[in-house]
Amino acid sequence: MRAIEAAGGLPVVLPALAPDAVAPLLECLSGICLSGGPDLEPGAYGGGSHPHLGPTEPDVDRFELALARLAWEQDLPLLAICRGAQTLNVSRGGTLVQHLPELAEVRLQHRQTAPAARTTHAVKVEPGSLLNELLGKRSVRVNSFHHQGVARTGRGLRVSARAPDGVVEAIEAPGRRFVLGLQWHAECLAHRADQAALFSGLVDAAGAVAQGRDVRRAA
Repeated sequence: MRAIEAAGGLPVVLPALAPDAVAPLLECLSGICLSGGPDLEPGAYGGGSHPHLGPTEPDVDRFELALARLAWEQDLPLLAICRGAQTLNVSRGGTLVQHLPELAEVRLQHRQTAPAARTTHAVKVEPGSLLNELLGKRSVRVNSFHHQGVARTGRGLRVSARAPDGVVEAIEAPGRRFVLGLQWHAECLAHRADQAALFSGLVDAAGAVAQGRDVRRAA
C-alpha cells in the first residue's frame, strides 16, 4: 500500500469476497496489485498435495484467481508480487513448481533469512521487456522469500527475468496494457529508484485507464 501511495496511487484493500463480487469491484478500480501470501492450493493448477506445502487459503485463491481472470479480460493494469505472480500464472492456465529445493539445478537460497530490505541475489532481465523498460537495466539485485515458482507459463505470458540458477523471477504479457508478475517483494525495496519505478508503472497505467473512463463519461 505504501509503495503504491508513494507512486501517486490511491490504494484500496479488497476483502476476499465470493467470485461473483469481482465484477462490481472492478467497476470502481483502475488497476490491481496482487500481493504476497500463502501457497496456492495445488488443485488450482492440477497439482497434488506435497509434503512441503504450506498453509493454504482456498477462499482467497478463488477470489484472487477470479480477480486476475477478469482483470485480464478487461485489460486492467496488473502488478503481481510473489504469490501474486504465481496466482497470475495459474489464472492463465500455468503451473507451479511446488518446492524449488527439490530441483537439482536450483542452487540459490530462495527463502532468505536476511531482512526484507536486503537483497540476496541478482536476476537477469530480458532485453526489450516491460521489466527492462521500467528498471532501465538488464540485471538487478532482489530479495527472495519463496519456495515455489513458475513451472509452465500461462497463456499470453512470457518469462522476462530469471535467477542465475534458472528460477523464473518475472513474467509479463506482451501486447497488454500493463501485466507484470515479480517473484521478489519489490514493495520492501521501494526506497530504491529502480524498484519504485515498478509501482510508478502500475500507477501510470491505471491513471490512463481512469482518464479514459472520465472521457467516456463526459461524452
